[in-house]
Amino acid sequence: MLGDEAYGDNTGLRERLDRAGRPYVLAVGAETTVYAPETQFAVPERTSSKGRPPSRARADRAPEAIKDLIARLGQGAAETLTFRDAPDGQPITSQFIFIRVRAAHEIPGQHDAPREEWLIAEWPDGHDQPLDYWISNLPADTPREYMAVLARMRWKIELDYRELKGQLGLDHYEGRSWLGWYHHTALVTAAHGFLTLERQHPNRQRPA
Repeated sequence: MLGDEAYGDNTGLRERLDRAGRPYVLAVGAETTVYAPETQFAVPERTSSKGRPPSRARADRAPEAIKDLIARLGQGAAETLTFRDAPDGQPITSQFIFIRVRAAHEIPGQHDAPREEWLIAEWPDGHDQPLDYWISNLPADTPREYMAVLARMRWKIELDYRELKGQLGLDHYEGRSWLGWYHHTALVTAAHGFLTLERQHPNRQRPA
């Protein structure tokens, strides 16, 4: 599942996706808070004989905004990875930082430490700060180049959506029925698929 900040900053959505077994790479805002990798979680000792004993694991430090965490690591922690190919076949690269973190939001009924996630930041050379941040629940052993590809894939989806609207008329439907809307979107999608296949073989011989 890929999505912009409107989805990534929705912590409830991220939890539902993870519980459903849906892997995601979602953009998040720079102010999103997480626990750094060095954070330790433990159940506090009981200090009073009254009431219930503590049962929820607590962090030994406060969470921090992801922009501050990445800034603390510095651009030296970034590695250069290829995330897609240009139309001429040349690889397109950028610099990414990958770090395992734990989300700072509390989940009702959860007593253990929050689950680990990937924090991904793109911080190319020549920039004073990262361009984008993502959170992902992909496994810890996921290849980093694969995560970089997924993180930047939404850009391609946005281009496709722009073509669907601007050149193929996805937003030109003016009917009032669901059947008409389904018919319209099906034709637009088929046209987009045809153009995509044609672009993959620009020099193919066409019938006269």
